Amino acid sequence: MGFLDRSRTVAPPDWNRWLVPPAALSVHLAIGQAYAWSVFKPPLEGALGLSGTQSALPFQLGIVMLGLSAAFGGTLVERNGPRWAMFVSATCFSSGFLISALGAWTGQFWLVVLGYGFVGGIGLGIGYISPVSTLIKWFPDRPGMATGIAIMGFGGGALIASPWSAQMLESFGRDSTGIAQTFLVHGVVYAVFMSVGVLLVRVPAEVVERKIVRSAVNVSARNAVRTPQFWCLWVVLCFNVTAGIGILEKASPMIRDFFAGTAAPVAVGAAAGFVALLSLANMAGRIVWSSTSDLVGRKNVYRVYLGVGALTYLALALAGNASKVLFVVGAMLILSFYGGGFATIPAYLKDLFGTYQVGAIHGRLLTAWSLAGVLGPLIVNAIADSQKAAGKTGPDLYTTSLYIMIALLAVGFAANELVRPVAAKHHEPVLEGASR
Repeated sequence: MGFLDRSRTVAPPDWNRWLVPPAALSVHLAIGQAYAWSVFKPPLEGALGLSGTQSALPFQLGIVMLGLSAAFGGTLVERNGPRWAMFVSATCFSSGFLISALGAWTGQFWLVVLGYGFVGGIGLGIGYISPVSTLIKWFPDRPGMATGIAIMGFGGGALIASPWSAQMLESFGRDSTGIAQTFLVHGVVYAVFMSVGVLLVRVPAEVVERKIVRSAVNVSARNAVRTPQFWCLWVVLCFNVTAGIGILEKASPMIRDFFAGTAAPVAVGAAAGFVALLSLANMAGRIVWSSTSDLVGRKNVYRVYLGVGALTYLALALAGNASKVLFVVGAMLILSFYGGGFATIPAYLKDLFGTYQVGAIHGRLLTAWSLAGVLGPLIVNAIADSQKAAGKTGPDLYTTSLYIMIALLAVGFAANELVRPVAAKHHEPVLEGASR
């Protein structure tokens, strides 16, 4: 593959390992745009005559493809190296915007779904896992912190993309042509921005990598999915994500509904500010909680995510609309656990399965995100719609959803408690090929 070949990315002896996190960030900050998809929903609905459900299709397909491409592409990422993976991610993610631009310009919404959802979703999945195993190998002493830095970018990408996209739509217009121009600019700019990661990323020299691999348990991706530990963590991730994404997807209307019947209802602008606060909590949780896991251990920090998360949901359910401060702080805490769960899981996998094929194992585990990305919004929206149809208002629209999230987090907590070291029969007997 020439320039993209793994052998061309081996770092020289004096390479500074702190150049690798910025390479990862250049990719994750770009693909983190996915969390800003809601900016495009109203213009697309108005320009193409779509319903809210239809305008969500590109995002939903993108999240599904993220999990599937990460699962099926994980082994290729391990084999071909991070530069190849980042290049594939940049190509697919940027091409997705270009295809979407054509769809918006011609009024063919199926092209937007195909471009942003299918093609761009592949870029999301490959890009998300592309730096994971490389960062863990560069930072064996602080794997939680290292992956937290990169995955923080995915949570924070929307903070850049949301105002930037909104400003372009104001400048170009919110009709089909304006949306197409905005998509086009996104595709070009993200291609350039992600190229920084492609050029900068390096893998540690083989002798160093083998020393790191020999210091830990090593389990192949094929064997990992046969262990109960993998499926316990799959349940943990799925239910932790479900609990967070249910709030994240409906944050703005949710806070307005909660306090609609009070003396001080929440205005549209304040609801938008609430969404920004949740994004900050999501981003901060990825670095703070994952770094904390290096000190207290992965199982303990997941006890916090799942146990304290369940108690926080209980407090929100019982308090109802009695306190805006409690609602905002509680939601931010839950979103910090949501982000922290994403950032800590690669280090948890490394602890259990070693560094041998941790990127491929991580990719397979992200299928839990695909399910959670559908499950969380479905629970919250379906129950809210049914309660609204029954004449309910305020917190009553969401109380049942909150109790369901508590139950899911309790199941996740139990699954985390069942995690034990991987049995020796699943370990790799030969380590000489581990650096490949």
